[in-house]
Amino acid sequence: MSFFFCTFAPAKVVTMVVDNAKIENPVLHMVGEMADQLGLECYVIGGWVRDLFLHRDSDDIDIVVVGSGITLAEAVAKKLGKGAHLAVFKTYGTAQVKKNGLELEFVGARRESYTRDSRNPIVEDGTLKEDQDRRDFTINAMAICLNNGERLKVKGERVLQYGELLDPFDGIGDLERCIIRTPLDPDITFSDDPLRMMRAIRFATQLGFNLDGETFDAIARNKERIHIITRERIAEELNKIMLSRRPSEGFILLDKTGLLPLIFPELAALKGIEVKDGRGHKDVFYHTLKVLDNVSELTSERIKELKNEGKDRVLWLRWAALLHDIGKPKSKAWDAQAGWTFRNHNYIGAKMVPKIFAKMKLPLNEKMEYVKKMVDLHMRPINLIEETVTDSAVRRLLFEAGNDIEDLMLLCDADITSRNEEKKARFHHNYQLVRQKMVELEERDRIRNFQPPVKGDEIMEMFHLEPCSLVGELKAAVKDAILDGIIPNEYEAAKAYIIELWQKRTQ
Repeated sequence: MSFFFCTFAPAKVVTMVVDNAKIENPVLHMVGEMADQLGLECYVIGGWVRDLFLHRDSDDIDIVVVGSGITLAEAVAKKLGKGAHLAVFKTYGTAQVKKNGLELEFVGARRESYTRDSRNPIVEDGTLKEDQDRRDFTINAMAICLNNGERLKVKGERVLQYGELLDPFDGIGDLERCIIRTPLDPDITFSDDPLRMMRAIRFATQLGFNLDGETFDAIARNKERIHIITRERIAEELNKIMLSRRPSEGFILLDKTGLLPLIFPELAALKGIEVKDGRGHKDVFYHTLKVLDNVSELTSERIKELKNEGKDRVLWLRWAALLHDIGKPKSKAWDAQAGWTFRNHNYIGAKMVPKIFAKMKLPLNEKMEYVKKMVDLHMRPINLIEETVTDSAVRRLLFEAGNDIEDLMLLCDADITSRNEEKKARFHHNYQLVRQKMVELEERDRIRNFQPPVKGDEIMEMFHLEPCSLVGELKAAVKDAILDGIIPNEYEAAKAYIIELWQKRTQ
C-alpha cells in the first residue's frame, strides 16, 4: 500500500511507501469507523506520526477530532468492550482510553491564545488547520486521516481517505533535513509557551537533529521567558535529555542558547579554564559532559533491557555523572608546587546535591541519597589505584558503597577522559585489579552491607549497661576491627573482641 501526501497550499499529492504494518492497525481502523458513524473528522497526529516515518517505536497515539474528542473516546471505549478503561478530563476537553497496554489520547481540534505571564493557553474549539498551527514543531504537526472519505462527508465535501497525510509545514522535509523548526514565528511560539524552548533542545538531543537557525536564535532571544516555567516541568525535560543517547548535545545547546545559567547555574559555573604561571586546568564543564556521555554509552544497552525501575536507576546514575565534579569551582585553589588543586571537591559536591535537588524539584528521597553517595565516593577508587591497594581500604569502600559498588566503579571508569591512551589503559587495568580484590574480599568476608555481628541489646545485657554512647563505641570498634582485617566477620570473634575491649577498659 502507498501513502498519499498532501499540503494545504499549494495542493499537491505524492505517493510514498511506508511501514504498512503500523498504519494498517486494526485499532486505528476501528477508531476511524467510530468517527465515521458519529460524523466526526478524525486524525492521528503528533509524535506517533513523526515516529512512523523515523521507524521508531512510539507508545503515544494522539487522536485529534474536529468536534468532541470525548464523544469519540466514549464510543471507542464501548467498542473495545470489557477491560477498556476510559478517563475523561472535561476541563481540558480530553479523554484517554486504555486496554491491554494500548493507550489512546483523544482531544478536540482547538485554537489557543496566551497571556504574557502564563504558558497556560486560553483554548477554544477550532479547525484541524488551527490545531496544526498551534503545534510546537513542524515534525509534530503532521496528521494522518483515519476516516473513510467515501462514507463521511463534512459540509457536503469529501474528507481525506484513511492513510492520507496533511503536512502543512513540510514536516516530512524537516525529518529528511534532520532539523527542529517551529510551524509559525518562533519568537511567538517560544514567548507564548517558553517550555517549548526546552522541548526543542530535548527533541534535537533525542533524535540527533539540529535546531533550525531561526529557531536557535529565537530561543536565545526569548531565554528569559523560561522563568515563568515551573521547576518540575524543566526537570522533566532535563531527565529526558539525560536518558538520550548523547545527553551532552542537549547541555551544549542549553549553554549556547543561554538557557543553562538560568536553569542550572551550578553546572554553568564549571565552564572555563584559568591559567596561572603558564599552568591551566581542564575545562570541567566539557570534562563532565564527556563523563556523562561515557556513562550513557556504558548504560545504553541496560536501558533497552530494563523496565521502568531499571531505567530509573540508570537516570540517577547519569545524574551522578553530571554532578560528580560540581564541587570543583568552590574547591579550586592555586598551589605553587602542585598547580591547580580541587581538594575535597567530592565532599563539597556531595553537600551541594540536596540543595540542587531541592531547587530543581527533583526527588529528595533515596534517589537523591544515591546521587549524593556516588558524588562523595567517586574519588575513592581512584585514590586506591594511585596507592597500594590494601585489603582494609577495599573493605571500607565495599562497606560504604554497599549494593551500589558496581555503579560506582562504572562511574569511575567513565571518569577516565585522558587523551593519553597509555594512561587510560593503565587506569582501566588498575580498576580491574581493584574489582578483583573486591570479589575476593566479598567472597571471604561478606562485607557489603554488613552489620556488626553483636547487636547493641546484647552488649547492654553482657555488661549490664543502660543505653549510652559506650554501646555505640563498642559496636563501632567491632566494625572497624572487621574492616581492618583484625578479626573475621563472625559472631564468636566479634563477641570475644568486645569482651577484650571491655576488660581493658575496666582494668
